[in-house]
Amino acid sequence: MNELHKFLFEGLPVRGMLVRLTDSWQTLLARRSEGEALDAPVRKLLGEMSAAGVLLQANIKFNGAVVLQVFGDGPVKLAVTEVQPDLSFRSTAKVIGELPGTDDGHLPLEVMVNVAGGGRCAITLDPKDRLPGQQPYQGIVPLHGDAGEPLHQLSDVLAHYMLQSEQLDTRLVLAANDEVAAGLLIQRLPVEGEGNLAGTQRNEDEIGLNEHFNRIAHLAATLKQEELLTLDVDTILRRLFWEEDLRRFEPQAGPTGPRFACTCSREKVSNMLRSLGVDEVESILAEQGQVDIGCDFCGMHYTFDPVDAAALFTGGAESPPSSGSLQ
Repeated sequence: MNELHKFLFEGLPVRGMLVRLTDSWQTLLARRSEGEALDAPVRKLLGEMSAAGVLLQANIKFNGAVVLQVFGDGPVKLAVTEVQPDLSFRSTAKVIGELPGTDDGHLPLEVMVNVAGGGRCAITLDPKDRLPGQQPYQGIVPLHGDAGEPLHQLSDVLAHYMLQSEQLDTRLVLAANDEVAAGLLIQRLPVEGEGNLAGTQRNEDEIGLNEHFNRIAHLAATLKQEELLTLDVDTILRRLFWEEDLRRFEPQAGPTGPRFACTCSREKVSNMLRSLGVDEVESILAEQGQVDIGCDFCGMHYTFDPVDAAALFTGGAESPPSSGSLQ
């Protein structure tokens, strides 16, 4: 079952979330496996990004798409996850070139994305109902720390991003294999009036709050990736925080929980072809006999024969949706 669990540490400005993607993650991989196969390290990265994207969307409760991208100068040119407000998500990657072999299916970011130091992580917030002239908000950080040291894992990159952009101490544990993609997020919350304290009192309060967060973050860091993938949520929380007073909320699962869904449609593809122009579309028809567009996210194919293509530019009625094929 796909599930998202939220919890608070009673009396402390610290919150947590834990997500497990199972059948939805397997569905996403099955769609991809019938087309361009992804190597195990890329599948692992996409799984971690899918879990992280759901955590980010649930964390900020944004009325629009949260888009997480990792891109750079390595064989993995782009990996992207998009999560909608209802926690539906989709993910894909573009790989050019060969990845080195690995025994455990894991490669650090500097091997996949950040070979020459040009790798970046971007988080984009695209409002659902944009006002005229309104642009999506985007934050971009390099795949290295403040001292220039490379950040090997996506969890470290996102924690660094949250500290830089939101000034929120965050600890993430992410893991993925071909059956499960999962993530744990622990975050220190701002305290009302915290910034208004002065002198010794402010220093003492900050030290106390930081100590609480650091203790809980240290406990979270003891969670091994294998445990995150194989243990149920109750067992994980009990093992990590058995001495803490947790307030847990009703889990989000089923129709209200995270799930794979693609937003592609024949209408969107039609609009894209119109934007190419009649000459370009006719050129494709002359060469291939039809226009075939595949979605990188879900593998659905949208096919336009000469009659369909002509209707795009003559205002004719839209032809029935193609039954499509999965790639």
